[in-house]
Amino acid sequence: MQWRDLPERFGPWKTVHERHRLWSADGTRERLLQQAQAAAAGKIHWDISVDSTIVPAHQHAAGARTQPPPNERSTG
Repeated sequence: MQWRDLPERFGPWKTVHERHRLWSADGTRERLLQQAQAAAAGKIHWDISVDSTIVPAHQHAAGARTQPPPNERSTG
C-alpha cells in the first residue's frame, strides 16, 4: 500500500509517514510494538491513576486574564 492510499481516518498521509519515519529511527515504533505484544499476552497490568500533577491545566482554567485590567487599557 502506498502512503497516499491510507484511509482518511489515519489523518494526513504525510504526517503518518513522517511519524513512522521518526519513530522507526529513534526506536519508538519497536517499543510500542513490544508493549502491544506484552499487553496482548497479559503481561502488563494497566492499573493507572491520572491526577492533576501530570495533567497541566489549560491557560484559561488557570486564571489567565483574557483582557488587561480596566486601568491598563488604552483610551484611544
